[in-house]
Amino acid sequence: MNILLAADDAVGLAGMGTAGLLIYMVVIFGFLYIFMMRPQKKEKKRVQEMLSQVAIGDSVLTSSGFYGTVIDLTDDTVIVEFGNNKNCRIPMQKAAIAQIEKPETE
Repeated sequence: MNILLAADDAVGLAGMGTAGLLIYMVVIFGFLYIFMMRPQKKEKKRVQEMLSQVAIGDSVLTSSGFYGTVIDLTDDTVIVEFGNNKNCRIPMQKAAIAQIEKPETE
């Protein structure tokens, strides 16, 4: 009798194990989406909005840490002038811009 009861319990636990595993996988995927994928998508959207607002004359900070002024602009590249030296103009990708400061108009 004890052996039959143990066999019935094993069959019942095996069925619950599959459902439990499925629930566990759904919870793990939900956790990954909420805490990893969603914030990354929000950050990417914020950066895309920032880069779409770049205009000539804006002061920018590049991803390498240089401050400069945008003097020319195309679809995916910008020409940035660094410092007061008019000879230091470097073309770079828009993706290299980390921060934008709009000039103050008074």
